[in-house]
Amino acid sequence: MLEPDAKLKAAEVRSMDQTPYELDAVRRNAVLRSIQKVCVYRRWALLAAHVRTNHVHTVVRAEVQPELVLNAFKAYASRLLNQMQVDVAGRKRWARHGSTRWLLTDDNVSAAIHYVLHEQGDEMAVFRATAP
Repeated sequence: MLEPDAKLKAAEVRSMDQTPYELDAVRRNAVLRSIQKVCVYRRWALLAAHVRTNHVHTVVRAEVQPELVLNAFKAYASRLLNQMQVDVAGRKRWARHGSTRWLLTDDNVSAAIHYVLHEQGDEMAVFRATAP
């Protein structure tokens, strides 16, 4: 892990042209529904999800690169939020990138699921896969 870089953070804040986007309960639930919908449509296995006020954690089994999963989640969530008309037109919601990684072992998957479900603080909008 890298130590926080105060200069980099300050530069990022200066470059923002909108206030940080926050997800209230209505928006969090909409984002969670959209994640579930894209997983059904693309036949990806959603194992866990936790939508927070300013970020989202998911664990997904998919035969595509994690960045493609992340981009699909952002697109579906944006489409639903736009349909709901809960934000002003042109509202930026997502960071340009996101943290993605391959989970290569069952232990990695189990640890990630535990982290998503139990190490994020109070539950907000949460999905837990049921065992087959």
